Amino acid sequence: MGAINDFIAGLIPYTEWPMFILLIGGGLFLVLYSRFLPYRFFGHAIAITAGKYDDKNAEGEVSSFQALSAAVAATVGLGNISGVAIAIHDGGPGVVFWIWVTALIGMSIKFYSCSLAIMFRGKDSDGKLQGGPMFYITQGMGKKAKPLATFFCICGLFGFLGVFTANQFTETFMSVVEPTETLWATSEFNWKLLIGIILAVITSFVIFGGLTKIAKVASAIVPFMVLVYLLAVIAVMVMNSELVWPSLKLILTEAWNFKTVVTGGFWGLVIIGIRRAMFSNEAGLGSAPMYHGQSKNNEPIKEGLVAMLGPFIDTIMVCTFTAVVIILSGAYLEEGSGIVMTLNAFRTTLFGMGDELLMIIVSAFALSTLFTYSYYGVKSLSFLTNARIGRWYNVYFVLMIVFAAIASLELVKNLIDLSYALMVIPNMIAVLYLAPKVNKASKKYFAQLKNEKA
Repeated sequence: MGAINDFIAGLIPYTEWPMFILLIGGGLFLVLYSRFLPYRFFGHAIAITAGKYDDKNAEGEVSSFQALSAAVAATVGLGNISGVAIAIHDGGPGVVFWIWVTALIGMSIKFYSCSLAIMFRGKDSDGKLQGGPMFYITQGMGKKAKPLATFFCICGLFGFLGVFTANQFTETFMSVVEPTETLWATSEFNWKLLIGIILAVITSFVIFGGLTKIAKVASAIVPFMVLVYLLAVIAVMVMNSELVWPSLKLILTEAWNFKTVVTGGFWGLVIIGIRRAMFSNEAGLGSAPMYHGQSKNNEPIKEGLVAMLGPFIDTIMVCTFTAVVIILSGAYLEEGSGIVMTLNAFRTTLFGMGDELLMIIVSAFALSTLFTYSYYGVKSLSFLTNARIGRWYNVYFVLMIVFAAIASLELVKNLIDLSYALMVIPNMIAVLYLAPKVNKASKKYFAQLKNEKA
């Protein structure tokens, strides 16, 4: 594992500039090119999600709300609760500011990419309607761009593994329950292996049931768990209200700390923020368009507007709340990264019981993320081969859950960071190339909306 980790860590620096240019440079271009459209129609996006503009005759497998729930299920969760802690551990409180910047830009990227997911839908070898980067690359850019779609799918075979979630859930269980002392006196390795096997078995029951089952489970669990988590965080902030503003102030002042102790200095700080924001909300990554491409919606712009709420919910809201709790509790000054830091923050601020509550929340988030991620991998393998072979991805996915439970956080984090950075390249090239088509469709959609209201 050490050798694999060293190899992956050695490749990551080469992906930093392409990721930065495409995600931040490309994202800023889309913000200006859209004339701030996603932000101007924020209220309209909420109305669409609530089902106000649903078309009962539209093609697709799931509703816009279910597609958003499933996409948010894959993003709200350990990416926010643990990913923010890793970011603060690696880059200090100032990194949160760069997470915000990336998320606001990410709203525009999500709007464009998920509009394209409906605009260029394809069918798999089973004749089922599909959407996602591989389809808007091959259909929107033409057959000559197929190598880009293939490259995206190959990286997706690794990027869409539930390894980070399985690893951080195992850490949570080991930290809160301390099973070697409280349940069964055996080695830590044996416990981690056992947790991995149990997680793999539970995940198998859902993922072999297909998308509709995943969407139903996700839309039932996620909104409730997000609410419980937000209430817990707000309770901490109310009880420590005098520390909230100093925590936010620290984020803003440290964001511009050019003498920062972060590896790589100020540039390192920005890169950590971008990486963790992308891990939190997946804007630019190309995963959400696979879900939104399945939505019962024939209007690309409507789906794009629903999708752009994702980064706002899971990064601007959930990540900020998590960061404030970690900073005001002082947990970021202690040893320990990832979920352990967040657990310490909750333990100190919620009467010593916060870690148990977080354990329950993390369990729900971990399972919903595992259920949704496997679907992305199946789509990637199906595109590279066919739908029949694609289903075998689930077997590989389940085995890798066991591997992740016993692997180090460093290895899992590096594997995801490398895969994500590589997936951004083909996806953002396609989104930027096809952006004029989205603008043209937007003009038509909003003109129509104006006429309907008149």
